Amino acid sequence: MNDTSPVYDVVGIQFKSGGKIYDFSPNGLSLQVDDTVVVETEKGLAMGTVACAPFARHIPPSYPLKNVLRHASENDFRNAEKATNQEKEAFVYCQEAIRELELEMSLFSVESSLDGSLLVFFFTADGRIDFRKLVRQLVKKFHTHIEMRQVGIRNQSKMCGGLGRCGREICCSAFLEKFDPISIRMAKEQGLSLNPAKISGQCGRLMCCLAFENETYAELRKKFPKIGAKVKIKEASGRVLRQNLLKQLITIQTEEGSFVEADLDQLVSEE
Repeated sequence: MNDTSPVYDVVGIQFKSGGKIYDFSPNGLSLQVDDTVVVETEKGLAMGTVACAPFARHIPPSYPLKNVLRHASENDFRNAEKATNQEKEAFVYCQEAIRELELEMSLFSVESSLDGSLLVFFFTADGRIDFRKLVRQLVKKFHTHIEMRQVGIRNQSKMCGGLGRCGREICCSAFLEKFDPISIRMAKEQGLSLNPAKISGQCGRLMCCLAFENETYAELRKKFPKIGAKVKIKEASGRVLRQNLLKQLITIQTEEGSFVEADLDQLVSEE
């Protein structure tokens, strides 16, 4: 069935490195990838980066697009610097207020709108938190709209960033836009140690890379005889003891009890 919804120009805007890309109307502006722009959002003005150049797309009437207002000016960059300073001040003040009110919550980030009309406080907590007194204190201090947002531990790592055990920037912060389901079965399928300390990321949950590498391992495994299967090579015969999927090697325990490492193309026959 053909899409009968109207066609509009759409540009993809990203507010953080590795963050979600949002659709906006280019509003007649000439935009290129990596341009810094000011956009209109539901929570005020924000500064973002063009991640996807404008392209034509069917947009249903129930999905209205906000506008890119302009290319960022020197004044916008100055306002962004002021917003950053206010975020730092708000973070310190809120931390002190949390301690005074003895709230069981962990504040980890504060974001300000470009025009200073909104402050969003991000935190983690084990359960629901009554932060009404805290909000009243924040409003009295900063005289602006306050929003408290509780997020999961994975989102905290994504927003804060850091280095993974591989030595590179953690995937969720660098490029992942959403979190895929991850299970311990993926670690088993990839032949990894099941020690939680070795397969957990900075957030304490299973590493994201287990999910996006799993499909490759599953495809490679199709070519391999199963563990315990009887196989034969020119030099010997025995049963498969180990698989090295990436190197395309198997370790065979021969009938005599010795161990032989063989390439897959060396197999003569197998059960």
